[in-house]
Amino acid sequence: MEEKTSNGFSEQQMRRRRINKMKMSILTGAGIWIIILSVLMVAMFVKLVFLENKLDRLEKSILSVEQVVEEQKEKAASSPHEEESESMSDNGAAGESAAQENGQGENTSTEVEESRKVYLTFDDGPSENTSKILDILKERNIKATFFVVGFDDDASRELYQRIVAEGHTLGMHSYSHKYDMIYASLDAFKEDMSQLQSYLEEVTGVTPKIMRFPGGSSNQVSNVDMKDLIHYVKGEGLTYFDWNIESGDATSQAYTSDELVQNVMTEVVKYDTSVVLMHDTSAKAATVEALVPMIDQLQGIGAELLPIDDTTKLIQHIPVDSVE
Repeated sequence: MEEKTSNGFSEQQMRRRRINKMKMSILTGAGIWIIILSVLMVAMFVKLVFLENKLDRLEKSILSVEQVVEEQKEKAASSPHEEESESMSDNGAAGESAAQENGQGENTSTEVEESRKVYLTFDDGPSENTSKILDILKERNIKATFFVVGFDDDASRELYQRIVAEGHTLGMHSYSHKYDMIYASLDAFKEDMSQLQSYLEEVTGVTPKIMRFPGGSSNQVSNVDMKDLIHYVKGEGLTYFDWNIESGDATSQAYTSDELVQNVMTEVVKYDTSVVLMHDTSAKAATVEALVPMIDQLQGIGAELLPIDDTTKLIQHIPVDSVE
């Protein structure tokens, strides 16, 4: 009798353990699902906020472009006298704004801008994306400017030659593109830039006279006073260009191609002369994808896309005229 009672008690204990295990499993599973659903809800909320911000920026960009197009239509409909007067007034204001931002002297009141000029520039190439960029530019009959660094492989040599052969401006950016070496001293800078100029002349038969400082003329990493470097560049008969519009492809944020276009179009309507900073490296696939819609939208607002040459308005963060 005692044995039966003992067995019955054991079975009850085992049954209770099984029930407790089942309860724990159910509670654990429910807890996991609650956590998963909470994470998904947070992720969806963040995505929603991101999309709302993106739509807001896109709407602002579209409104800016539409405003420029509308202004151009109004100008075309005005009388010749009114059109000339309005053009001189607008260009005077635009020139003054650009001059203030880039440290340039004021435009004279007799200057009349025929059209909005945009200069597409690509730094750090050549790369495996250079051919794709050149193909797009050739298809659209657009000329641009390439501020290149020094690569001595056969593929890079062919790309330097193609840039020149297809009518683009071949500019210098530095041979090594290593800031700690280039800006270690004035002599180091001279050696690096001289090496690149000689190399490009050897490869292409063209001696580049246009350059862009790595990091721009206002960079904060140089161990040498940038005015000393500018003085040297000026003495060598070189002209340096910075930029007044950034596509954003060099920032830590991974912009999509649509966002790169939006970044440019939002700003380009503010200037009569725009120098757009983009980059030509293997990692910049979004820049290549953005190029066609960017060209379409720029041409849609009547912009003239040009390569930098000796007639281009200087866009400089530190104006060369401020350096004696």
